[in-house]
Amino acid sequence: MTEGRLGGRRVAVGVSGGIAAYKAIECIRLLTEAGAEVRVLMTPEATRFIMPLTFEALSYHAVAADWLTPQGGGETHIKLAEWAEVIAIIPATANTIAKLALGLADEIVSGTVLASRAPLVIAPAMNDLMFSQQPTQDHLDTLRARRALVVGPAGGRLASGKSGLGRLAAPERIVAVIETVLAGRRNLDGLRVVVSAGGTREAVDPVRYVGNYSSGKMGRALAEVAAARGADVTLVTTMPSNVEGITEIPVGNAAEMLEALARACADADVLVMAAAVADYTPQDVAATKLRRTERPLELRLRPNLDILKTLGPRRGLFRVGFAAETEGLRAQAQQKLKDKQLDMIVANQVGVDGQGLASDFNAVTVVTPAGVVADVPRLPKWEVAGRIWDAIDASRNRGA
Repeated sequence: MTEGRLGGRRVAVGVSGGIAAYKAIECIRLLTEAGAEVRVLMTPEATRFIMPLTFEALSYHAVAADWLTPQGGGETHIKLAEWAEVIAIIPATANTIAKLALGLADEIVSGTVLASRAPLVIAPAMNDLMFSQQPTQDHLDTLRARRALVVGPAGGRLASGKSGLGRLAAPERIVAVIETVLAGRRNLDGLRVVVSAGGTREAVDPVRYVGNYSSGKMGRALAEVAAARGADVTLVTTMPSNVEGITEIPVGNAAEMLEALARACADADVLVMAAAVADYTPQDVAATKLRRTERPLELRLRPNLDILKTLGPRRGLFRVGFAAETEGLRAQAQQKLKDKQLDMIVANQVGVDGQGLASDFNAVTVVTPAGVVADVPRLPKWEVAGRIWDAIDASRNRGA
């Protein structure tokens, strides 16, 4: 299988013995659907939670579960260590994390990691108290110091029946990190990023509003890609979806979005204003529902506040705007770039079937004061987001 964005890339998935082992099934499905070649390794304890046959069916390859079982042609863990471009431990139990940190190698997962120079991705899953204990945190710090990437667990209901921090990260989030490692794009570590998303809703009365067709998908993709690349991300959105691994602030209208962004941007490095703020807002908002009559309804609108202009430039904050246009794409983008004193603007053509507002696809032109820096063809919004972050990273580095 070589098609897809991970076509032909070699991923070894180590499964350790925890109840979250069943979630590795979805990770392997996502990896193979993206075109990756996957080999699965299992600790002896993991085989008591999930039968190796399940992973064989998903990965299309035999599972390595006993490193003392003859495979022919040399030691299995050495061959896997040399084959893998990245090793991901899904889930990583406290016991497995400790072994990896201490350099122990008493089964095929720990043995393969110790024998490999491939990047290591670790997705912990365990009881909340086990995760928070100092020895576990010390072992994770040790692994981070060796450049391992830890996809932190989520909060929620655990196997013990309690709720706490220890649930395995969402499969999509784990795979996104693996993808950034393979692409060499783990380049936003430590960056503080704020992204806005969705169309604002300007109230007419308690049940009606003036708005637009924005779905928030582009902004959410930008936030998720930034998080996968290592950034600390805050998403200010009118379309909240509880995106894991991201601080999400739900808002409704432009005034609420401005207030939230002003707070979030106080110590941010990058602001990406992907939200579609309504250009006009009702001059008067009815306190009670406007009743339907047979007469035309006159609605007086006034210009809405301009969030980027109101926030203004700040030293140390790289500001990116968006421009949805029906005509004169580049000219309009360059004018807005100048008027709002932006570092970059992303322009996209609206009214084109199959891309843009509410679609899963987009095509954009990225403009800086130096001119057009990228023309991104029609692609899934996740991939468009990646191209935009490439442009942001390159522009920030040039200006550093």
